[in-house]
Amino acid sequence: MAHNVVMTHGNLLEPDATRLPERPEAQAALDSATDPAEVAAEYPDFSEAWAALAERALSDGNVVAAYAYARTGYHRGLDQLRRAGWKGFGPVPWSHRPNQGFLRSLAALALAAQRIGETEEYERCSTFLAESDSEAPKATGLEN
Repeated sequence: MAHNVVMTHGNLLEPDATRLPERPEAQAALDSATDPAEVAAEYPDFSEAWAALAERALSDGNVVAAYAYARTGYHRGLDQLRRAGWKGFGPVPWSHRPNQGFLRSLAALALAAQRIGETEEYERCSTFLAESDSEAPKATGLEN
């Protein structure tokens, strides 16, 4: 008697995607057009507020402030990713809204680094962004 066995599983060499926890209060504040500086002051570990500050500073031509804001959002996001089980590599999906603050901070850090001549950091951040999610560079404007 023959048995048909179907095995379904993901890529065993790649870790599961990391999804940061929802932050409904902080997200609602930012989504309601509260100044990102106020949101960052109330929720200092909310990377999306830092990303919004970095992006605004980049658009205003204040590259040094953008770099500082982006680095803050990036590091706060790294802390949260590690707490969520991330081991330093693997997917961080753009489609999961709570991940977007970290990914936007990473993209803004790359852009600010590029504008101040930190080519090595630009390359490292750009690669990290693309390795986190191949859609993230386009979604963040890092890739046109």
